[in-house]
Amino acid sequence: MDGSRTSLDIEEYSNTEVQKNQVLTLEEWQDKWVNGKTAFHLEQGHQLLKKHLDTFLKGKSGLRVFFPLCGKAVEMKWFANRGHSVVGVEISELGIREFFTEQNLSYTEEPITEIPGAKVFKSSSGNISLYCCSIFDFPRTNIGKFDMIWDRGALVAVNPGDRKRYADTMLSLLGKKFQYLLCVLSYDPTKHPGPPFYVPHAEIERLFGKICNIHCLEKVDAFEERHKSWGIDYLFEKLYLLTEK
Repeated sequence: MDGSRTSLDIEEYSNTEVQKNQVLTLEEWQDKWVNGKTAFHLEQGHQLLKKHLDTFLKGKSGLRVFFPLCGKAVEMKWFANRGHSVVGVEISELGIREFFTEQNLSYTEEPITEIPGAKVFKSSSGNISLYCCSIFDFPRTNIGKFDMIWDRGALVAVNPGDRKRYADTMLSLLGKKFQYLLCVLSYDPTKHPGPPFYVPHAEIERLFGKICNIHCLEKVDAFEERHKSWGIDYLFEKLYLLTEK
């Protein structure tokens, strides 16, 4: 471990405005699924969550856990298998169907009356419900409050100009004594336009600091060979725990 590129103590990039005008449409995200451009999906699940999961859950059962921009995250099965109720939101119907197929779960689907054109897919066991709609339409379903949010690949995927709206949506869904688990990425944003977008600590404070205590649990080197194609030479992932002030 020598040199700034491999040091976990690397300073955060100071220019937080460089990506602010980057925009991806919902159609472009859907196309990523259709064209198999889903390198963000972790087939083995997120290892930092796996490491800390039982500490977060503290032996509890029956928690309501929310997965924003869930894709086909295998971690949804982890929570469901531990007796929790999982709700996810994903714009790609293909991603949702792949989740149930790959996890060998039978499911039903039905329209969401509050949101024209949207659907909800429910596991036959009843403890996983995945909504196919925009994250900003989701609160209209009157789904209630959540005990926990697992936000990996969500805040970093939202267009930077929509972050405040996104954060306010997340905060509106949280119940009392919540745990909001958030993963963000650090890299040189002048070299890669995103997504995933660069989210510095100051941005997390701006978005959530009035409501939440913010604690960085862990910071790991997440750089892989495939990231060289982004034009970057370092990538760190940070796991935060946000709790009620």
